[in-house]
Amino acid sequence: MKLSHLIYRNLKKNLRNYYLYVFALIFSVALYFAFVTLQYDPALNEVESSSRGGAAIGAASVLLVAIVSIFLLYANTIFIKRRSKEIGLFQLIGLTKGKIFGILTCENLILYFGSMIAGIFAGFSASRLITMVLFKITEVEAQAVLSFSPEALIQTVIVFAVIYMMIMLMNWIFIKRQSILSLFRTMSVSESRVKKVSIGEMVIGLLGIALIVLGYYLSTRLFSGDFTDMNELFLVMIAILGSVILGTYLFYKASVSFIFNLIRRKKGGYLSLKGVLSLSSIMFRMKSNALLLTVITTVSALAIGLLSLSYISYYSAEKSAVQQVPNHFSITEEGDLQAFLQKLEQQGISYREVVREVIQVDVDASDIISAKLASSQQDKNSMMISVVSEAALPDVDVDPKETIFTGSSSILSEFMGLKEKGELKFKMAGGDVDLSLTGSRSESVVSFYFTNGGLPTAIVDKTVYEQLKQDINPDIQKKSSFYGGIDISDSNALKEANEVFAELGFASRNDYMSQQDLISDQRNNMGLIMFIVAFLGLAFLITSGCILYFKQMDESEEEKPNYTILRKLGYTRGDLLAGIQLKQVLNFGIPLVVGLVHSYFAVRSGWFFFGTELWTPMIMVMLLYAALYSIFGLLSVLYYKSVIRQAL
Repeated sequence: MKLSHLIYRNLKKNLRNYYLYVFALIFSVALYFAFVTLQYDPALNEVESSSRGGAAIGAASVLLVAIVSIFLLYANTIFIKRRSKEIGLFQLIGLTKGKIFGILTCENLILYFGSMIAGIFAGFSASRLITMVLFKITEVEAQAVLSFSPEALIQTVIVFAVIYMMIMLMNWIFIKRQSILSLFRTMSVSESRVKKVSIGEMVIGLLGIALIVLGYYLSTRLFSGDFTDMNELFLVMIAILGSVILGTYLFYKASVSFIFNLIRRKKGGYLSLKGVLSLSSIMFRMKSNALLLTVITTVSALAIGLLSLSYISYYSAEKSAVQQVPNHFSITEEGDLQAFLQKLEQQGISYREVVREVIQVDVDASDIISAKLASSQQDKNSMMISVVSEAALPDVDVDPKETIFTGSSSILSEFMGLKEKGELKFKMAGGDVDLSLTGSRSESVVSFYFTNGGLPTAIVDKTVYEQLKQDINPDIQKKSSFYGGIDISDSNALKEANEVFAELGFASRNDYMSQQDLISDQRNNMGLIMFIVAFLGLAFLITSGCILYFKQMDESEEEKPNYTILRKLGYTRGDLLAGIQLKQVLNFGIPLVVGLVHSYFAVRSGWFFFGTELWTPMIMVMLLYAALYSIFGLLSVLYYKSVIRQAL
């Protein structure tokens, strides 16, 4: 047999066995080429002008290379070990290590660069669609054109050629170091099996669970007001990260075996065929793959968490804008307000006008701030908050001895632990005014300009307001105490009104605000981040799912003799498949569930920094990730099905 014929047969066999690897390689090249094409696309200047899109996508392409490189090198490690017996046979029939390396190099050259060419073509075909998605998410009005970038092609070829050289170097080192005997033993020692769970492993298993729970608990207290110093916050964050990662590793190393061992003991050691094929296999396999599963789980949690946070910000853009400015437009000078209204009338745009007077008052709020934060602040419990009269709000009636908070930022409410009720001391030169806080409302009544970074606005009785107004401290007053809000009656005319707002030069002022501009800016910035995180997360999902799938391929080949024996004993394919299905549910489900729970507590600890909505964006991201991840479990079941069919 000629070497060329041998290469052809091996290539054909590998393509059939590693079709998912080929798909992942094509997908990775396509994604990278599309990213780099987008980076060199002149149309990206529309995004780049507001959020430096080119630099962000360039940085993302570097991370994508790191993800793809690790995946390809790890996958190659699995494949070269699977072919160890084949390499040993080549040496037995007289082929030198140099010729064997040449055969592998030719096979990889055809497979790798063939996939790369297909990936470049796929990336070019999808580049316009990806650009359209980016422009749609960031709400940029620009034309997405299908264009071929020579710079992107050269960069892609160089990057993946370097990865190919690294793979070849890895193969040469493997072949050079292995003897014929060790090549035949490589697969047999690749997985270690432990027959008994020791007391030490039980302790380690419980410790792993305890560390994860500790990390979760600290994450719930991170921004509750318990930790106010930056050094404390930093140390707690490090503690959370270390506790969860170490706990996850110990969980896979010992906790899974410990839990499944308890299940086995509860059944008196007698497991059904389904239990033997699932629990008994998982409890020992996860131990040997603990580090790999820890990395996959941690990065999965990071990807889900970052995507959830960016989507929370994107999803909450409208509500966040309403929180910052309660009307479509806000203006703080009467002359400019009249000029804007006059322009609207000239354009035939109907509107509703809201005018409120605002004063700034120094308030002692130690009674409504969490005790721990208050004690750490000592004499810094004073808040300079905005005060409006109940007369400016027809639907509000406040007792002279009481006050109501409205429009407080969720960030400050969570971090400062603001209470719903308590005593407030309004500081005045002629004598402090004591009022009781009786409740709070979520809607804002003045723009963010008056809230001093998101502090609530106090609504007081009109007589109390007049008393405070007569004794205000001019040193702490804003330049303007006038708030003018304008709502456009017809939503279809809102865009035209926003253009008028910009033409008058109001869009460049910090004290004048437009809801539409705030929404557009937030979606433009967070849309780009969400776009990048989503594609990087998708790349990691594909690569990590493929790695777990390849591990299942290895296990299925190793366990194939067991299936042959079970079939000869009379068990049907359905009996074996039921156990395999449960095994894949556990094998893919455990890392998925642990990653989802990790991401939930990570998002839950600080989501309020990013927006006003938590559950809908986070659940949507988690469901999508879980659905895509489950595809690899289904593919593993189908592969096992073919192995079972060939077992007899």
